[in-house]
Amino acid sequence: MDCALEIEKRVEFIRRLLADSGCSAIVFGNSGGKDCALVGILCKLACEDTLSVVMPCGSRQNFGSDLQHARTLCEKFGIESIQVDLSGVQQAELQALKAAGMDELNRAALTNIAPRLRMTTLYTVAAQRKALVAGTGNRSERYMGYFTKWGDGAFDFNPISDLTVGEVYQLLRQLGAPAEIIEKAPSAGLFEGQTDEKEMGVTYGAIDRYILTGEGAPEDIAIINRYHSISHHKRRLPAVFRENPEDKL
Repeated sequence: MDCALEIEKRVEFIRRLLADSGCSAIVFGNSGGKDCALVGILCKLACEDTLSVVMPCGSRQNFGSDLQHARTLCEKFGIESIQVDLSGVQQAELQALKAAGMDELNRAALTNIAPRLRMTTLYTVAAQRKALVAGTGNRSERYMGYFTKWGDGAFDFNPISDLTVGEVYQLLRQLGAPAEIIEKAPSAGLFEGQTDEKEMGVTYGAIDRYILTGEGAPEDIAIINRYHSISHHKRRLPAVFRENPEDKL
């Protein structure tokens, strides 16, 4: 992988998108993790008016290492940043649901609230600043469906969606990203002690290997295929009824 060339191509991609959109700014959600770090750096290289939006939401990790890593990234690369605490909004949503009789939410319903609140926040900020929203999901997560529909899966553009986790790390090292971000265990920070690999039951190394070579341990392949199969709906546009399927949308 020619890291310097890959960075140059992605920066140019972002600049072209901005020119075509008529926007002059970018906003991205900054969780303090590897993917948003790479997206933030690329966007800043392409557009001076790039805003990091840090959105802690209940989890202690959000207010601890995640917050510190997000600040470290912005300080090192000169990225403007704001913080929007969504903990109260999340609690208000839960109270409203409880009042409607829904006080026993399953884990999926509960943990997906925060990513959707964050996307609402990002698009509100973007509308105010006449900016585009940058997505921060990588290829490995997309293949597994490891993202929230209408949450972190919603964006105007994504400059890293074709990169595996291993390739994300390569570009981060090339760009001189903070070591603490590169070395931390990947986590969405959705609940205490959560890590991506623990939750999925398979490592990103195994996922990347399968995506790139089709090879892997049988037990890893079984998990990967199951995640990929049940998440097809996340990678498709919503179904709409048409009298004539041949009609153009």
